[in-house]
Amino acid sequence: MKLLWTRGESTVADLVAATAPEGELAYTSVLTTIRILETKGYVTHRQEGRAFLYSAAVGEAEASRSEVRHVLERFFGNSRERLLLSLLGDDEIAPEELKRLKAAIASAPEELQEEV
Repeated sequence: MKLLWTRGESTVADLVAATAPEGELAYTSVLTTIRILETKGYVTHRQEGRAFLYSAAVGEAEASRSEVRHVLERFFGNSRERLLLSLLGDDEIAPEELKRLKAAIASAPEELQEEV
């Protein structure tokens, strides 16, 4: 998805070539991933000649929110508290990340803080 957001409309071959610096992925792997993303509504395509040109159907922020909601529902029973506690229990959290999280909680709208 990041490649489609950055590059815009691309063929599968374009996407495979763009991954080369990170270790080239197989064409079929990229095609399978693109088709799954299209089924989920994140990607669309149009045909130009024999080639399919794929593009992002949703913005990055919208896709991120959707996937976080999915993870929240599937793994944490829709409990934001369980999700946050899981993240905080991760030994890899940096002090600056923790500081930003505290600031975000402190700056949450008052109506949300009253519920806590």
